[in-house]
Amino acid sequence: MDPSPGALQVTGLSTGYGTTFHLANVAFRAEPGDVVGLIGPNGGGKSTLLKTIAGVLTPRAGTIELGGVPLRRLAARVAFVPQREEVNWDFPVTARDVVLMGRYRSAGWLRRPGRADRDHAEQALARLGLAGLGHRHISSFSGGQQQRIFLARALVQDPLVVLLDEPFTGIDAANREVFHEAIRDFAASGAVVLMATHDLDEVQVTTSKIACVSGRLVAYGPTAETWTPEILRATFGGRVAVFA
Repeated sequence: MDPSPGALQVTGLSTGYGTTFHLANVAFRAEPGDVVGLIGPNGGGKSTLLKTIAGVLTPRAGTIELGGVPLRRLAARVAFVPQREEVNWDFPVTARDVVLMGRYRSAGWLRRPGRADRDHAEQALARLGLAGLGHRHISSFSGGQQQRIFLARALVQDPLVVLLDEPFTGIDAANREVFHEAIRDFAASGAVVLMATHDLDEVQVTTSKIACVSGRLVAYGPTAETWTPEILRATFGGRVAVFA
């Protein structure tokens, strides 16, 4: 059964690595079509929060639901685009192989991708300006193109939740516009988009809401209302210059 998009509800979430807690008692609600920017200092827990929502990390406490359904039940429709430095670009896979990984959860890990899956992958690559390049090894692409490949993997999942970890790091203006358009399209489809970034300029122009994270949820709300000198200083501990 294909669930209708619903609100992403995080309640009482505590998570971390090993015996260390990186986030405690986080709670927020994001509606379908929201683009939420996660901002905060290094080590504040932005990536940890995304990985927990993605199912990479197991919560110590709390719940994550979409439309009232535990998000783990909808894992096939949760798309995660990781930071580039967390990917082994020497792994022996092609661009098409990476994109097809987005189809495995819905099709089943033991089923070989069919013609429809391969066509879907090629269409996603073409949509992102990589038509006819699916056969190439992932290491042969530029940094911006590599990010597009993982964005294509997200596209083929027809996602209800999209998680982007530092998507604008190290890419040029052309690739930024590709991500801008994809984010707008995801939001227009009713997906909830969460984006962790250090690029505060991007947060102001790209997001509808922001979540300020520093070991806890410092503040959450519409970008225009939450983007204040007081909240930014509280989030970054005074380590940010705020200009009116």
